Amino acid sequence: MKGLNGKVAIVTGGGSGIGEAIVLRLAEEGCKVALFDINGAAAEQVAAKASSAGSVTPFIADITNMDAVEAAVAQVEETLGPVWMLVNNAGWDQVLPFLKTTPELWQKIINLNLYGPIHMHAAVCKRMAARNAGRVINVASDAGRVGTSHEAVYSACKGGTIAFGKSIARELARNNVLVNSVCPGPTDTPAMAAVAGTGEEAQKWKESMARGIPLRRMGQADDYAGIIAFLGSDDADYITGQTISVSGGLTMHG
Repeated sequence: MKGLNGKVAIVTGGGSGIGEAIVLRLAEEGCKVALFDINGAAAEQVAAKASSAGSVTPFIADITNMDAVEAAVAQVEETLGPVWMLVNNAGWDQVLPFLKTTPELWQKIINLNLYGPIHMHAAVCKRMAARNAGRVINVASDAGRVGTSHEAVYSACKGGTIAFGKSIARELARNNVLVNSVCPGPTDTPAMAAVAGTGEEAQKWKESMARGIPLRRMGQADDYAGIIAFLGSDDADYITGQTISVSGGLTMHG
């Protein structure tokens, strides 16, 4: 991709799954990647994988805490240089019917999936705006566009992140800070395995889900890294405020 070599990129939740794939792809593109994750051991393992491909520096960062986010972003800029690209990828959910959930669970989901990206925007975008340069890509979800059974609060957070990103894209366009969202569809990741399990019934459930996808397969973590690298590159200089589904055709928006 044009213009990524040597640029500093922060990727939240980069210790596994989609986040790991994004980190490794951006490192291959020549970015200096700051990998934010609450799991320090997982972050170190991904950084080690990338050692031959490019520069990845792990940071333990709790994105639900604004003070911790501000400190971590300041450390990135002191260590690696000005942040060009922010990828808000970290997320979590517990799949349950809404009427069986509790306010404590709602708050946990909201803190990570909505407040987390807001905190990251607040800490990073002010620096980007002051430099009149930057790219933000929010990894949302098709759940935020169409809703998903048993993921009501998560869907609300992802829909909120999409709307928040559009608003920030309007506010910061004059500062050449471009903000877009990528919405994965059903994806075969460790997070999915934690929900669905790994036995025969889980495999049947995955096969059933794949039959409903026009491309006849579930997404893989590597399916998203390319569009995210593109949106952070010079090739996407005229794209902002957009929401792009990457779902094998499951969700088609015109």
